[in-house]
Amino acid sequence: MTQQTVTRRTGRRTQQERSSTTTQQLLTAARKLFARDGYTLTSLDAICDAAEVTKGAFYHHFKNKEQLFRAVYEREQQDLSSAIAQKYSHYKDPWEALFQGMREFLVGSMEPSTQRITLIDAPGALGWEAMREIRADCRRMMFYGLCQALGKGRFPRHEIESLASMVYGAQCEAAMAMAHADDPDGLLEATLRQFRHLFDSVRRMPATLEP
Repeated sequence: MTQQTVTRRTGRRTQQERSSTTTQQLLTAARKLFARDGYTLTSLDAICDAAEVTKGAFYHHFKNKEQLFRAVYEREQQDLSSAIAQKYSHYKDPWEALFQGMREFLVGSMEPSTQRITLIDAPGALGWEAMREIRADCRRMMFYGLCQALGKGRFPRHEIESLASMVYGAQCEAAMAMAHADDPDGLLEATLRQFRHLFDSVRRMPATLEP
């Protein structure tokens, strides 16, 4: 008889299940407070009260508020990556898929709570190095999308890597600019037009054979 079977029959939760539940409560409460009040003004006491857990339980799962914020930030990036991948999969043309995936990134980053956590507070709370590490999946998705759009074997890997870094960097900077813009919707539309022009130019590049 497995532990899961025993748990179902007795109605008792395992230590692992209780620990997972506490973690989820803390992440949910922290995200709500970070999005509403910001990282600096959100106290551990407020998070624990909202999550209905003790300070001792908090320190059993997280070292400090920064580590909890990092976990919240990681979840935001995972959700964004999933949304981008889903949007990308809806288009057969690889260039349109790449453009729509990038659009999903920008639009998703503009959602107020996501924007507050990932663009306004994260640079100060985590630092750029940690942010870059956590956002690596989005960077890899850009590289993959460009590989599919440019065609197999037409360009050396290092050229696609270079292009992916440039486009992804521009995308991230555009999202940051929109977070501080007076007219973010207008800036979004202008940014999308510029990216459309950029992709139209890139897709016409002549192939560069491997040396």
